[in-house]
Amino acid sequence: MPVPNNNAAVPVRKASNVQKAPGAKTTKAAIKKKDEEEAVDTGEGLDKWAHGKSLIKPADQLELTEAELKEEITRVLTANNPHAPQNIVRYSFKERTYKPVLVMDQLAVHFVLDGSLVHEDSDEGRRLRAKEGVTQETATVDTGVGPDEEEPETPSSPVEDRPDSVVSKTDKKEPKITNQFNFSERASQTHNNPMMERSCQTEPPPRSNFSATANQWEIYDAYVEELQKQEKNKEAQKAIPSKKDNDQSKKTMLMETQSNDFSKLRKAASILERMVNQNIFDEIAQDFKYFEDPSDEFRGQKGTLLPLWKFQYDKAKSLSVTALCWNKKYPDLFAAGMGSYDFSKQGRGMVVFYTLKNPSFPEYIYPTNSGVLCLDIHDQYSYLVAVGFYDGCVAVYNLKREGLEPVYKSTAKTGKHTDPVWQVRWQNNDMDNNHNFYSVSSDGRVVSWTLVKNELVFTDIIRLSLNGVVSEGPEGAQQPSTACGTAFDFHKQIDYLFLVGTEEGKIYKCSKTCSSQFLETYDAHSMAVDAVKWNRYHPKVFISCSSDWTVKMWDHTINTPVFTFDLKAAVGDFSWAPYSSTVFAAVTTDGTVHVFDLNVNKYEAICQQTVVPKEKTKLTHIEFNPIDPLIIVGDDRGYVTSLKPSPNLRKKPKEKKGQVIAKPSEVEVAKMEKLLSLLREPEQNTV
Repeated sequence: MPVPNNNAAVPVRKASNVQKAPGAKTTKAAIKKKDEEEAVDTGEGLDKWAHGKSLIKPADQLELTEAELKEEITRVLTANNPHAPQNIVRYSFKERTYKPVLVMDQLAVHFVLDGSLVHEDSDEGRRLRAKEGVTQETATVDTGVGPDEEEPETPSSPVEDRPDSVVSKTDKKEPKITNQFNFSERASQTHNNPMMERSCQTEPPPRSNFSATANQWEIYDAYVEELQKQEKNKEAQKAIPSKKDNDQSKKTMLMETQSNDFSKLRKAASILERMVNQNIFDEIAQDFKYFEDPSDEFRGQKGTLLPLWKFQYDKAKSLSVTALCWNKKYPDLFAAGMGSYDFSKQGRGMVVFYTLKNPSFPEYIYPTNSGVLCLDIHDQYSYLVAVGFYDGCVAVYNLKREGLEPVYKSTAKTGKHTDPVWQVRWQNNDMDNNHNFYSVSSDGRVVSWTLVKNELVFTDIIRLSLNGVVSEGPEGAQQPSTACGTAFDFHKQIDYLFLVGTEEGKIYKCSKTCSSQFLETYDAHSMAVDAVKWNRYHPKVFISCSSDWTVKMWDHTINTPVFTFDLKAAVGDFSWAPYSSTVFAAVTTDGTVHVFDLNVNKYEAICQQTVVPKEKTKLTHIEFNPIDPLIIVGDDRGYVTSLKPSPNLRKKPKEKKGQVIAKPSEVEVAKMEKLLSLLREPEQNTV
């Protein structure tokens, strides 16, 4: 008999119970007899199996007492899903803010299987039976009688000959009935994975407001421009170029379009890089903008320096920072010159431009064949940079032009220096409105360089010589010995006046109009003068520093220094603060930054702080930012560190009630003049 479908299985079992009732006794007796025989056989081997079985107890098993074994441990099960997140927030475009999602789906489905069984008493089961025309079915029952044994006698009661009886179905072969509603082959029955949802959120598109006015003259100008474009197109179409010209024009057009595409991509990439860096260094940017050290209230007059960004370039790690200069137009941009002060380690150099908006990578990089020793950025034309090299050349770089080569560079034919160039400074344009800058070198020449068309035109301003010291030249001729220039600076108010420092430790006051002699000579230091700079506010004061561990402040009308500060180490550089006439900072080779405010303390620095981690690192240069409260410091390992002075290091004079508000420059000049008057009074009293 064929196996019926699942939906018809239940009626079969019910019908079979009805048919086996007459022979129930015989069937039970046979089954009981068979079970007794099997029980006897299995009983003989039971003892053997029981004796061979023994429990093995692990050696490290924990033994519990009877009370511990009977102890009941309750566990509370909740419907909350422990893996469901509780801190999801989503952006609400309606309220324009992030809001937490309070209701979470706690349901976790572990197993789902769709069955095909239908209850026999249900409405669907009755409909299926009525549709197939089957009301009751019987199944053959295994009575346990062998094929040779006789069948048990049946009672003589008549049996109804129904169409669904066993007798009526012996000669019929029913076809296999399948489930017509949800039938599928066994091979294709696979587990259906639960559906997963994925959602994402996007940022709202940028919005901008645009407004313009359309006047008559604007409409007229637009029509005129359109007519001019049409005329140009007509002229271009009339002139039919040759094939070669067409090929060249196509190539140039392709190059222009590619360059335009790259420039657009580069600009977008640089903006994206700045955004990423601002997110990475957000804490440092917040400190730079808003942090003010509250501990200054308990230090009296002392102050501190807060380290901020650290600028570095991998290809410049083996070089020293030989020059620093801020851009006057863009106060977040500064230039760093890379080279070496060691004569035995001369080689390549580099001019690197960093910005505070992207501390991780330089904005511009210009590699050079010789080491860079000095540089200066033009005040009005911030894209022009003058650079001096160790091999005696000077060059001018234009940041607007593409390429890594300078637009101007001196050669042996155009009067380059024969020794390293230690200082360059831009000056005002000449009478013909040509840009010009000055340079000083160890060969004793102070040279003026003028940018004329495509070349540098040089003019020797003065040749440095040691007064009273002459040496014999060729054929017994007497010639003055040359002084080696190391630093110079022009007066802030008097255009023709400038100072020059030398390796012999002397400082000369010179004039552009007089090249035969010096206006004044100062016996300043016992070693080379590393830097000399005029005060930003007071016209008489300048400061010099040297490797003899001293920093000296001078009044250029007096041959002796006004102040002398011993910093216990060689001084590499110093810088005047842009916000005060009495504040300056200096760096020493032991890695320390010294900040002085002569209006607060005339004898000691109000801040002495080591800013480099290693003892072998030497600080080389320092510069104040012209606008923001920021100091940058360069060392001999190619790193530039930025520092923020605390409030005590940038104090400004308080305004008194009822006092007429003076200009900041007048206040700063008065501060320095008061300081100088205190030093002059004892001299006047002794006279």
